[in-house]
Amino acid sequence: MTLTQLRAFLMAAALGSFTAAALELGTTQPTISELVRKLEAVCGLQLFVRGGRRLVLTSAGQELLPWARRAVEGADGAEQSLSALRGLSGGVASMGVLRNASYYFLSDLAVRFHAERPGVRTRLVGQNSVEVADAVRSGELEAGLVVLPVNDDGLAVTPLLRDEVLWASSDPERVRQPITVEAIREAPLILYDAHYGWQDPTRRQLAERAQLAGIRLEPMIEVENVESALRLVARGVGETLISRAVSVSDIFPQGVSTVPFADPLYDTIAVVVREDAALSPATAELVRLATEMVMKSAQSP
Repeated sequence: MTLTQLRAFLMAAALGSFTAAALELGTTQPTISELVRKLEAVCGLQLFVRGGRRLVLTSAGQELLPWARRAVEGADGAEQSLSALRGLSGGVASMGVLRNASYYFLSDLAVRFHAERPGVRTRLVGQNSVEVADAVRSGELEAGLVVLPVNDDGLAVTPLLRDEVLWASSDPERVRQPITVEAIREAPLILYDAHYGWQDPTRRQLAERAQLAGIRLEPMIEVENVESALRLVARGVGETLISRAVSVSDIFPQGVSTVPFADPLYDTIAVVVREDAALSPATAELVRLATEMVMKSAQSP
């Protein structure tokens, strides 16, 4: 059975005649009659009692009626949903964002996207870049903003900008000159993103440099977010590394200073999507807007 046959059946049942159904559907009475006949042939049962002034459903027709209605309504609903996506007036845009997204002016992303596309539901998931990449790879999220390096198996990666990583300390003597990996061992090390440890992209870069220098770094304190790490640094408990975007933000505490690495270290922010996967129009627009905002942040003083 086809949707066209079911539509003809439903309209004939609702109006009680093939002629009325034909007028409603913009076709001819013989066409409607033939569609119903073919449907009856598929079912192997008669759906209408013919011959009176009005068509009457048989028991088989009554049994088919709710199922036909669900099938047609489901198809119509699917078409409406897809049409809304094509016109960006509905659907869901899903995207993972790096944990520190707010420092790149992405805290306003949801507000701006909703203002431009009020009919689209928005799902922004803030996670460590490792988790964002895994969620995109598995299909849980359509796209993500990450800090490199991440495991890029099955992913298409588009780098957007580099943000310098700085060393933060409340000891003025420790920030008089660029820091080296060897010098990091001389003060208690505080690191954030404790859940992911050395899988975190920025930590991975630091660990690789330490390995090349023949040393091993062990954090004295690990916390989950950069704000907590900076509060500990401000109290003189230890030192940490942060992106330049964090260093110029409102949360950066007084009494803490920064210095670059002697061999400059950078966080590279990138968009990741699944290889050979087409983004929904809603998510594609969200990615475009997020990219625009990240690039704009790079131009800010």
